[in-house]
Amino acid sequence: MKETVYMIGAGPGDPELITIKGKRLIDEADVIIYAGSLVNPAVLDGRKPEAKVYDSAGMTLDEVIDVIGAAENDGLKVVRVHTGDPSIYGAIREQMDRLEELEIPYEVVPGVSSFTASAAALKKEFTLPDVSQTVICTRLEGRTPVPETERLEDLAAHRASMAIFLSVGMIDKVREKLLMHYPEETPIAIVQRATWPDQKIVTGTVGTIAETVKEAGITKTAQILVGDFLGDRYELSKLYDPGFSHEYRKASR
Repeated sequence: MKETVYMIGAGPGDPELITIKGKRLIDEADVIIYAGSLVNPAVLDGRKPEAKVYDSAGMTLDEVIDVIGAAENDGLKVVRVHTGDPSIYGAIREQMDRLEELEIPYEVVPGVSSFTASAAALKKEFTLPDVSQTVICTRLEGRTPVPETERLEDLAAHRASMAIFLSVGMIDKVREKLLMHYPEETPIAIVQRATWPDQKIVTGTVGTIAETVKEAGITKTAQILVGDFLGDRYELSKLYDPGFSHEYRKASR
């Protein structure tokens, strides 16, 4: 019987933000393949002394699959460790498809994404009553294209809470496209390396953020969060309203 390969989300940076399950699986693994350019190596602390560790930063898809296949042939437990949550810009679909072709079982262990970690760092909530009940996660087209129907300027038309990945190095273009729909005074925040010891936060407005980002020297590994959820105006939720009834509580007034 073949061993199950686990695709694990390591979280955004702070090693304490990996799930209990993810950490247990890493500690039990015989072979660990992790994205060394992004994953905090501290999540590997506690692994077996004899565990083999591979940094996928310099590996191709074929090389990753070859390592997994060889380990499976030897009856070894394998974990594939990704940054954040593996389902978001993790390139795991192509790995899972290859494992299915080889009839190797696998499971995905979710993790804390950098976009939610960034909101936590800012002490903000994406979904405020009367402000926004929608969160859009996207990226600007670069070397990797985006579908024609998902251009940033089109998504900005919703003026929802937005988390923009992998785009801070093109901040001028981001600003240009956001300004097609968001007012210049719309609040925006950049969180670089969220939850890492060297985390950096800069805030401003859509109109001014490009210069602010350049002055801060932020060019990569940063989230761009935009929307009125970053402001101070909102209505209280119905969840804790004494005049609102639900399954677990009757209205008291």
